[in-house]
Amino acid sequence: MTVRTGVGIDTHAFAPGRPLILGGVDIPHEEGLAGYSDADVLTHAVIDALLGAAGLGDIGQHFPDTDPRFEGADSLQLLRTVVAYLGERGFAIGNVDATVVLERPKLAPHRDAIRGALAGTLGLSTHAVNVKATTGEGMGFIGRGEGAAAMAVATIHAPE
Repeated sequence: MTVRTGVGIDTHAFAPGRPLILGGVDIPHEEGLAGYSDADVLTHAVIDALLGAAGLGDIGQHFPDTDPRFEGADSLQLLRTVVAYLGERGFAIGNVDATVVLERPKLAPHRDAIRGALAGTLGLSTHAVNVKATTGEGMGFIGRGEGAAAMAVATIHAPE
């Protein structure tokens, strides 16, 4: 099999009155992220990394914010759809490495739950899913606490 790699990046602003969902896990915080779906910036980056590795477009093509079916959508369910889509085409997911960038809250207490939720959805061992966190060091919209970003790299095995 051929090994392929994809990269995904996503950003969302914070908004009052919404839950903060990262990697499918509800993280206690005074604000959540704004978006058409549940605005799970981490899962969105993972989806884009997988689709990119497979050469199958991006999250906006598959789950457009103009489609009422995806309003308030659970991003882990969107990820399940992408995993099935890749599987139908003969792709196998090897691993995912991701970084969340936000000032607060701290993700360390939630890292294992996030890894477990993503790994379970991807059909992988938690050893094949890595999640890191960093801050914006007080710079830019992230540093001012206005939003969050995530980056992910996915490796897949493609049929020859």
